[in-house]
Amino acid sequence: MDIVIRPARPEEFEEAGRITVEAFVGDGHTAPDGDYVHRLRDAARRAEEAELLVAVDPAAGTVLGCVTFAAGGTTWADIAGPEEGEIRMLATAAAARGRGVGEALVRAALARSRELGLAGMAFSTQPAMTTAHRIYERVGFGRAPERDWSPVPGIDLMVYSMLF
Repeated sequence: MDIVIRPARPEEFEEAGRITVEAFVGDGHTAPDGDYVHRLRDAARRAEEAELLVAVDPAAGTVLGCVTFAAGGTTWADIAGPEEGEIRMLATAAAARGRGVGEALVRAALARSRELGLAGMAFSTQPAMTTAHRIYERVGFGRAPERDWSPVPGIDLMVYSMLF
């Protein structure tokens, strides 16, 4: 399957938000009535304050997944230092899973970090996101347990990183 990765267009924001909520809530990573769902759904804000990349099926023109990319030290970067890039809210539509969408999005974020002349990437993930962990490790990221953290009590996040 051909996949095109590019910046999201305004007409795709709603679908990107829906896919992100579907992935995080559907996979049990966040509660459907939690505050975080509003941030997941607000793809327009992510596109405005960071970079929202989408994976698109060029034949059908449908959004297959998305990821938010932020340079360290910016609003959407939680863990990345000033010389690192960070991904947030990696999500693949349920119907597109197993087709390489997630990996293509991660590789595009890596390429974006390199384009910006950053020294590496670091990002957070939940321990239960094992499918994503396999993608990160296959692409070359390693665990950075010394950087693990908790944004709020009861939510423990693992950090993966890579130096270029």
